[in-house]
Amino acid sequence: RARLPVPPFALNLKKYYLNSIRTKIILKPKKMFIELYNKCLKLAAHKNSNYFLALISFLESSFFPIPPDVMIAPMAIAKKKFLKIFLIATIFSVLGGMLGYLLGAFFFDFAMGIVEFYNYEEKVISLKTTLTKGDGFFTWLGILFLAGFTPLPYKVFTIASGLIGFNFSIFIMISIISRGLRFFIVSYLSYKFGDTFTKFMNLHGHRWFTLIGILIVIIGIIFYLLIKFYD
Repeated sequence: RARLPVPPFALNLKKYYLNSIRTKIILKPKKMFIELYNKCLKLAAHKNSNYFLALISFLESSFFPIPPDVMIAPMAIAKKKFLKIFLIATIFSVLGGMLGYLLGAFFFDFAMGIVEFYNYEEKVISLKTTLTKGDGFFTWLGILFLAGFTPLPYKVFTIASGLIGFNFSIFIMISIISRGLRFFIVSYLSYKFGDTFTKFMNLHGHRWFTLIGILIVIIGIIFYLLIKFYD
């Protein structure tokens, strides 16, 4: 089968994902992660890579441990385009997030099994209480955005949103914003800067995505407080 060339420096991203929060929490056996990572990287070079990207983006939002970024970066570099790649990843990631939400809302035992696999069961159990107190709704809003934008395991928070009965429309809106912003940054900068960006991701990616995500949440909080103050 015909394959697109995958730049060798795309392999540099492996170190970034090995050291990310999601990997340290989820995949303690690194061999398992490396095998899945390599398979996704091969799919990025396949002639039908767009379809595989859609599949991985969808599954990752519900239970699959490898993020779409692993395919997005080499695809954007090899194909010399980013817009279609960014849209595919965003749309199918949000659809997968909706599946995760529905699993949490209607299939409690199955959903909790996934949450327990990612070692988040105690946090999820306490969330229902948190949401009923004061500004708990806005707290979860910020957490959900960070989960979609940073290396946190987004799938855990899509399922948790269904478990706690978070507003579905707002859940979709936040997912579109957070996932879209993340995938746009990865696809565009990979397309624009190639090797330079992958090296940056390798060294500083998880730190900068986390800092930018937190900064956006802080700006949102300030904006909310200003509106509340002047009302």
